[in-house]
Amino acid sequence: MRFLQIMRPLHWIKNVFVFAALIFGKKLFGAPNEVLLAVARAVGGFFCFCLAASAIYIFNDIIDRRTDKLHPEKSKRPIAAGTVSIVAAAVLSIACAVAAITCSYALLDRFAVVILAYIVLMVLYSLSLKHLMILDCVVISIGFSLRAMAGAIVVDVDISPWLVICTFALCLFLAFSKRRSEIAQLQENSELFRKTLGGYTPELLAHMLDVTSGLAVVCFLLYAMDDRTFLLFGTNNLVYTTPFVLYCIFRFSALIQQGKFSDPVDLILKDLPFQIGFVLWVAACIVIIYGNKLGF
Repeated sequence: MRFLQIMRPLHWIKNVFVFAALIFGKKLFGAPNEVLLAVARAVGGFFCFCLAASAIYIFNDIIDRRTDKLHPEKSKRPIAAGTVSIVAAAVLSIACAVAAITCSYALLDRFAVVILAYIVLMVLYSLSLKHLMILDCVVISIGFSLRAMAGAIVVDVDISPWLVICTFALCLFLAFSKRRSEIAQLQENSELFRKTLGGYTPELLAHMLDVTSGLAVVCFLLYAMDDRTFLLFGTNNLVYTTPFVLYCIFRFSALIQQGKFSDPVDLILKDLPFQIGFVLWVAACIVIIYGNKLGF
């Protein structure tokens, strides 16, 4: 159970970005065998990223085991608490990384390249890049963009620049949200826990959240109104899902800045209004994209 805990299965929800291309690449409807193959490959890609992410989570927990003891929640993690040895954790981390690369190569060699790039990038993040203010959040956002790109590769659709840009903007917002929640929770101990938190202030992060949330919404609007989107879907009606986008982003921002959740993942998993808004947005997108095939 402790070994499963250090793999952080609850954080695997972050890998749902792999499925974005499945929806927006119009792979959900068509010949049954083609749809099943696309879904199976996307699910396989999702689990490959889960393994890769777990390898990094464990590696990062080993690196941060001393500072994690200063955190009220992370101090309870098995590695920081000393209930899982560093040697055992390192073996599991390597095993997860090797399994992720091997399985991704079995799916598609180009997909394996993205997985490997993600692992290398996040190892660099754990070792040094996370200590550089602002760049720490940029690197995290690039990691999520790699997830979206990998999803497009594994289901064999063109990588849309808008998919990458929207993912990056949204995840930059999520990364700054995490920093804001850490400061709210740790307060005067924040700089001791994470060096870059000494450079962030609640006011600065509030400004960054405003800018990145606005950027994410604008990127989505530009994508929805783009000529390429019309050629692909035969409609620009995705723009009418904007109220759901605004609601989810604004509610997320408000709850994080109020300090009601200690981690963005915690918010996503526990806040019912946010979950309803997100599900309605996904459902609306599916109806608009596949409306003709669904008989609407």
